[in-house]
Amino acid sequence: MSDGRGASALQQPQPQPQPALQRLRAMTASDLDAVMAIETRAYDFPWSRGNFADSINAGNVAQVLADADGALLGYFIAMPGVEEMHLLNLAVEPLLQGRGLGAVLLDAVLLAALRYGARVLWLEVRPSNPRAGALYARFGLHPVARRRDYYPALDASGNRCREDAIVMSAAVDALCRRRGVG
Repeated sequence: MSDGRGASALQQPQPQPQPALQRLRAMTASDLDAVMAIETRAYDFPWSRGNFADSINAGNVAQVLADADGALLGYFIAMPGVEEMHLLNLAVEPLLQGRGLGAVLLDAVLLAALRYGARVLWLEVRPSNPRAGALYARFGLHPVARRRDYYPALDASGNRCREDAIVMSAAVDALCRRRGVG
């Protein structure tokens, strides 16, 4: 098949289907099976089901992003503190990454930070996760410190080791202005 320009239509990139209408809502215990399915696909060292349950029970901000059919696309957990919000976990279904869903979730984190009166947003990111680091940098977060041996990891031989974390931070009002949020 030709597309009229001499190229085969079979060789043309196919448009990526976008998830149906998305809705953010509070994460509940009934979401944990779906959350764990994403978590274990997204991370080599996933949080445990207990980590998520404890976060919900502790009153942390826990939200899921679902499509129109209720299927989970991603989620985040953030811990409010005195004039600050600490993003603890954010994940998007790996098959849907690169479609702006991480930005939707980060905007929701900013809205939560505003609701709680946070002035600063904090997070940690693995140096081995440049995609996440780039997303956070595009949002306006800046590296401010390094936590040595923060994350569990595997070395090149497959042996357990530890990986540093890059601590990123920014003023919530500046992030909101930059994103047009709030």
